[in-house]
Amino acid sequence: MDKVNEARELLRMLGMPKAQQTDICCYVLLAMAGIKQDTLWKDAGNEWIRIHDIIQFANTYYGSTYAENSRETFRKQALHHFRNAALVEDNGTATNSPNYRYRLTDEILQTIKTFQTPGWQGSINRFLKYHEKLVDIYASKKKMAMMPVRINGADFQFSTGKHNELQKAIIEEFAPRFAPNSECLYVGDTIEKDLVKNVEKLTELGFAITLHDKMPDVVLYREDKNWIYFVESVTSVGPMDSKRILELTEMTKNVTAGKIFVTAFLDFKTYKRFSESLAWETEVWIAEMPDHMIHLNGDKFLGPR
Repeated sequence: MDKVNEARELLRMLGMPKAQQTDICCYVLLAMAGIKQDTLWKDAGNEWIRIHDIIQFANTYYGSTYAENSRETFRKQALHHFRNAALVEDNGTATNSPNYRYRLTDEILQTIKTFQTPGWQGSINRFLKYHEKLVDIYASKKKMAMMPVRINGADFQFSTGKHNELQKAIIEEFAPRFAPNSECLYVGDTIEKDLVKNVEKLTELGFAITLHDKMPDVVLYREDKNWIYFVESVTSVGPMDSKRILELTEMTKNVTAGKIFVTAFLDFKTYKRFSESLAWETEVWIAEMPDHMIHLNGDKFLGPR
């Protein structure tokens, strides 16, 4: 195994996330430990060095071609996370100072010196006893940042972001007001694409189940009126324009329930950006004014055409 892959394995065993096991992160570890291709890990060091020195080391001894203007990439992808994981420390000067330097902590230095020796596992165990794995820390923060949402009487979680913030509002604010007693038949999450997908009911209504990217963001069904609501959650793209209406009409050509097309926005400012592209005979709902809707022409309000 070459030194870059050895460094990758070391980072993995130290509990670094996948994003911090990339080549650039391996080069940082190797440079900070002074490990060249023929250097033994037991001979690792921890001299104070600059990001400039890390780049020069990687280019000289590992054939990389990083330019000086990639310093911020090294800082954001590797050094920031290494410090969070207690692998490195800085010398306390201002970050824009030419004297700003990093080094491996004495603790991690003593740990990696045992890499590929019989004492390695014990050394890793001692380090992880006092320092939580960064992959676990980040997973915990991600979990804490999840948005709880109640769908069809059950508790789910959306990952964070404006798109999901709006989807949560559609389900918890729009539906009770304008689609009372409706069931959510489909909603995706930016990470878990098919968070809720009632294939049986969708098929019963006449849907041809298609790939996620053709489905509306939220599909609601109101059984008492036999109405189906197709709601697009729009923060940057994807309003109910004429092209989208044709796509949905074709996809649901066997659906006999009344069809209602809704574009949802977080705020009026975003609505104004898309107002000229919205299709006639569709509805608009804006989360910041949840008790009102905008109806685009037609002889009926909030009903199938």
